[in-house]
This record gives sequence, structure tokens and C-alpha cells, in this order.
Amino acid sequence: MAISRFVRLQRLTLSRALYRLLLPALCLLLSGCGTLSQTSAPVSDRVYLSHATFHENVDDIVRHYMQQKQVTGISIAIIHQRGAPQFYSYGVTDARQRYPITPDTLFALGSLSKGVTAEVIIGLVDRGELHWNDTLATLLPRGVPLSEDAKRITLLQLVTHTSGLPRQDMDLPMFLKFMAYLRSGENFYGNLDSDAVLSYLADFSAPAHPAAQYSNLGYALLGYILQHRLHQDIETLAQHQLFGPLGMTSSSFHPQTLRGYPWRALGHAGDQPKLIARGQLTPDWAFRGNMVAAASLYSNARDLIRYLDAHLHSDAHGALGQALAQINYPYEQHGNQAQNIAWVTDTYGQQQITYQVGYIGGYASFIGYDRAHGNAIVVLQNAFNWSNYLCIALLRDLARKDRRDMNTVACNFAAQQSAPPEVCCGAKFDAQSAAREPSARGACQ
Repeated sequence: MAISRFVRLQRLTLSRALYRLLLPALCLLLSGCGTLSQTSAPVSDRVYLSHATFHENVDDIVRHYMQQKQVTGISIAIIHQRGAPQFYSYGVTDARQRYPITPDTLFALGSLSKGVTAEVIIGLVDRGELHWNDTLATLLPRGVPLSEDAKRITLLQLVTHTSGLPRQDMDLPMFLKFMAYLRSGENFYGNLDSDAVLSYLADFSAPAHPAAQYSNLGYALLGYILQHRLHQDIETLAQHQLFGPLGMTSSSFHPQTLRGYPWRALGHAGDQPKLIARGQLTPDWAFRGNMVAAASLYSNARDLIRYLDAHLHSDAHGALGQALAQINYPYEQHGNQAQNIAWVTDTYGQQQITYQVGYIGGYASFIGYDRAHGNAIVVLQNAFNWSNYLCIALLRDLARKDRRDMNTVACNFAAQQSAPPEVCCGAKFDAQSAAREPSARGACQ
């Protein structure tokens, strides 16, 4: 009996020693969404953006990217100079089913969920149901243990990632779950999804010099607050405040309820999980509690470009538009990047790009817009890759093109590439045509 206890104690001591040894690497991997995300195109890839037209550029760089990263499917939507949306669809949902990617193909969006949740909260603040200076001391139920620093965290700090809360709890259980994820691809955020997330606040100590720091933990708390303070779930709130008014009929935090869910793009390994071969299928991630508001959203390129169009035309959407316009306000500036509510804005010379990224399971997503030029882009891929340079590069390329390039040139290019007529010239996208040419490129609306 004594020997058994000694062995268990020895194993625990070794586990803790290993954890301390690997903690720096764990922190880098778990907190590196902003640092690992690659926003500058490699010099060698810039040749793919040297064509005369945007359509040639997007076709060339996307095909190169898909081959290089072993991505099976990408869905892109763009708005140029506040014009009509145009769509580019490449590849298939997965190697087995091989449903062609279309503008209506559903993708898991991961942290793009946070932007919707934040804009819902803006609406609640505008109506007086919540206030930006509300603190956790008043937002959380009585009896929740809070440190003095945790008590002072405000609602505004939570939505702007400026609360000082870390990306997630950095402890041994999280470390073990993350190590398992590298082999299996399974969800490692169960602790944030449950009410155990509150236990982190009892001994929270704010940084001496707080700065914007991306926090899943903070948005899990927002999910908890919506459920327990307002007694409403994010799905109901988003449908009422955003999805319904904008006609986003293929967007939901409960994806199984969506009509297109059986034909969704399936997630694949890419840059992560490290121990699964690139291009292999990965498990879907599902949340049922606090993390629903932070990471459960599914949507498609058609809905998301409507969403971005509303941000470009916020003055035309009344109270909703006033809420959307507030995400353009910077709360912290670090180099060329400003931290807004949920979104960030990067400055490139005279051009400003406001965007969000999402990574979950086997998916990566990007939505962004350039309000001054009236341009916007959605890029959805069914592989987990940190590379956002594809999205930033195309959005910057749009600013260099005039409207002439986005109209008749699109049809000429599609004709030269023998693309079906349904993919350009404003024709409605047709699934049968896509099935004939799964990798069809071009613009459609």
C-alpha cells in the first residue's frame, strides 16, 4: 500500500516537473493566435498577385495556396467599391463525399462567433439592458468567488480583450488536454465551456501593465453572463438582432439546425494539430455551455458577405447600423494594429483593414473590410492554417483595382478558363454546374 502511494506521488511529481518544463512552449502554442497568424505574404508568393486583373490574381494565388497547404476546399466572397457581391469557389468538402464547394457551403467559424456576440452586446448596451462600466462584481451571481482584480473587470474590457485575462487557464489539466489534441484533434476547451471557468476568477491577479490580450476565457464569461444575467442564449439574441434583420438564413450557433449542415465542409488538419498528417480529417468541435457564444457559429460565404456589406453600409441600417459602426472605434493601439470591440484594425500606409480571424478544429476563417475603399472579403477554408496573408493580400489587391476590372473582365477571364457561365456575369450560382466543375472559379452573385 505504501509503495503504491509512493509510486503515485512520484508520478505526480514527475508530471508537475514536466509541466513546468514545457509550460513556456504551451503558453506560446495556446496564446499565439495573434503571433502565429501570418498576415504578410511570403515574397515567393507575391508573383501570384502580379496579373492584370483581380480575378487572375485570386485564381492563381488560391490554387497555389491550396496545393501548398493541401486544402481541399476554399470559399471566397468579395465586395468591391460597395458593389454587388462576387463569389469564388474552389475544391470539395472532403475527399470522400466530394460535394463541390459553393457560396452556400457551411463552414465552422470558430472565433468569428465573438464578433457576433460582441455586436449583440453592443445592442444590449444601446438599449440600456447592460452598461459598459458594469463589473464582474455586479454581472456575476452573488457567491461567485472573485479576487479584487476580478471584481473590477468591466463589460467593455471583456469585449475588447483588455481585461488582463489570459487566453485560457494555463494549468496541468489544460496542458494534458492540449497534448492529447495534438494527437487526436479533439476539443480541449471543455473547462471553459462549463461553469468551472468561474473558478479561475477567485485568485486572478491583473497584469501590472495590462494590454490587449486575446482571451477565450473572457468571452466564455460573456456567454455565462448572457445566460445567467439576461436568461437568454446567444442564438436567440443573434437571430433577433443580426441574422434576421440581415437575411442571414444560413447562420447559427446551433449548426445542426441549418438546412445545409449535412453538406457542410469537413475540417482537416493543416498547421495544427501537429501530430495529425496534413490533409487528414479532424473531429468537429461542439460546445453546449459558455463557449457557444465564443466559438460555435457556422455560416457560409453568402451570409457573411451580407454581414460585411452591412458594416460597409452601417448608416443604412438604423439602430443595428449604429451598433455595427461602434466596432470601428480603437481602444488600444499597438504598432500598426488597433484593438476594437472583438475586431482589430491593421494600418498599411494609407489603407486600414478591419478584420477577424477564426480557428477551430479543422477550419480557418477570415472576414475583413476596408471601409474607405468600400471593399470586403470572406475567406473560408476547411483546414486549420495560420496563414491569413491570402486574405490580407487579396483585400489590399482590391484597393488597387478599379470597378472596370471587376465586371466585364470577370466574364472574359471565366470564358478563357472554360468556366461554366453560371459562375460569372451576375448569374445565379447553380449547383449542377458546380458539380460538373467542382473547382470552378469566377464571380457569381
